[in-house]
Amino acid sequence: MLRSPDWTHDELLLACALVVENGWAELREGDARVRDLSELLRSLPIHAGAAQTITKFRSIGSVSHKTSDLASNHPAYSGTPTKGGRRDKVVIAAFISRPSEMLKAADALRQGISTGELHKLPEDPDEVDDEGNPAIEGRLLARWALHRERDRTLRARKIARAVKLGQPLHCEVCTFDFGHFYGSLGKGYIEVHHRLPLHVSGPCKTKLDDLAFLCANCHRMCHKSQPGESWRTPSAVRAQIAQSTPDL
Repeated sequence: MLRSPDWTHDELLLACALVVENGWAELREGDARVRDLSELLRSLPIHAGAAQTITKFRSIGSVSHKTSDLASNHPAYSGTPTKGGRRDKVVIAAFISRPSEMLKAADALRQGISTGELHKLPEDPDEVDDEGNPAIEGRLLARWALHRERDRTLRARKIARAVKLGQPLHCEVCTFDFGHFYGSLGKGYIEVHHRLPLHVSGPCKTKLDDLAFLCANCHRMCHKSQPGESWRTPSAVRAQIAQSTPDL
């Protein structure tokens, strides 16, 4: 009998949001919200084919059990916790430290699933870090954000407006200018990045003012994930540089 794959960050994000909205309490099998989450998880564009080949994949019972894992492993839980797993504890900690942000991430993920947008996007190697770990908000929101940033039309419009207004095409974090450094080869080149992560801004239509100009290095640092930490904004990377190199 085939075994259901381990829960991903994306799935745990949705399950933990439900637990938080329920006052950090588990949800029983008869709860309609458990049934709805089971159906939602079975529709996610991950674990290809699992919903069709594994009868109990993210069943109502398994979803209810996972809410028990998440609720009982909260540090304030007074009873005996279920076993749970390392990822459970990482997601629990994220919801404790950043509840509003994580709930927004879960809502953005639900919207992406309901509109069908996430089902259209191919996997992106940059949706995980070098060790294969996703940002705490999971792979799917990262995939969606990367897809939006790589919209060539949007980037071209952003650059064209800056040129028209006489604004410099340099990195807004470290001021690196491709044209000054590489001459004609780098003239007019710059990368763009959303000032706010998708889980904070929500899956709304991107405006040009939502985008920041970045060099490749600073762009990578904005997207670099660490255990329990989200992607960071350009201002956060500037602060990191100032902290790491105070004499510059």
